[in-house]
Amino acid sequence: MSISSKKAPMFRFSAAVFALCLGPSAFPAVITPDNGGRVIISVRDQKLMLLQNGANVATYPVSTSMFGLGDFLGHMTTPLGYFAVAQKIGDHAPIGAVFHNRRFTGEILAPNAPGRDPVITRIIWLRGLEAQNAHAFDRCIYIHGTPQEKTIGRPASYGCIRMKSSDVATVYDQLPLGAIVQIIQDRLPKVPKARLMSPSDPLTAQLEKTKGQDELGSKSASPSLTVEQMRVAGALAAERQKSQARVEQTSATRGSNTRPKEKATPGLNNGETIAQGKNPRA
Repeated sequence: MSISSKKAPMFRFSAAVFALCLGPSAFPAVITPDNGGRVIISVRDQKLMLLQNGANVATYPVSTSMFGLGDFLGHMTTPLGYFAVAQKIGDHAPIGAVFHNRRFTGEILAPNAPGRDPVITRIIWLRGLEAQNAHAFDRCIYIHGTPQEKTIGRPASYGCIRMKSSDVATVYDQLPLGAIVQIIQDRLPKVPKARLMSPSDPLTAQLEKTKGQDELGSKSASPSLTVEQMRVAGALAAERQKSQARVEQTSATRGSNTRPKEKATPGLNNGETIAQGKNPRA
């Protein structure tokens, strides 16, 4: 059945109104490249990948549900899809701190404490962003620590994502509220690892950040630089050129002052006079 050209605008308007009435849960969440922390969890690998600026910072073993996948109320399964960090609980709590109803009880457990399996150390509470995980927050789906660290690496939880205490504390510090968490059934994607760089070189950090986001957002790598990368690279080269010019100017100034005027030495002993001569700022 075809729609005439006169009725087409009215049809498009009606479709738009219908889409708005359905709400965001009727459509998959659209995730844009992140500028901060992000997490991808693989059920098949039983691993969590921490991303910063599009690069793989670290990978940790985890444990998903022993009862399989899903988001049905009353079921102890792990949901799939995109989530956001809704709440973070456990700031500055000691490693092994026991939580009951998200409150610190005062008890601290060592790894693999016999006969104990509470939520410990940190709680990262997730809120589903899609129809397939809409009940995640109400079902109290967390990323949290467990004393049963010997079970990490295989499905052993009751729906949540379990981690070793030291690992969950590290991830907790890297994920701000609202950060994206993705749980997938397949293996972790191949993402370039983050490169260590000097914190005093912000232009280099910006260049690496842009390159990492481009590689994560495209499946095929392109040999040419993007406009943003070229802009940052140009700024980096200009800054280095200015630094080199300042060094050369300083060297030339010092060379021209070869015969400074002699000053009377203060009445100090030999040790103090030598120390003063060694200090260029004295």
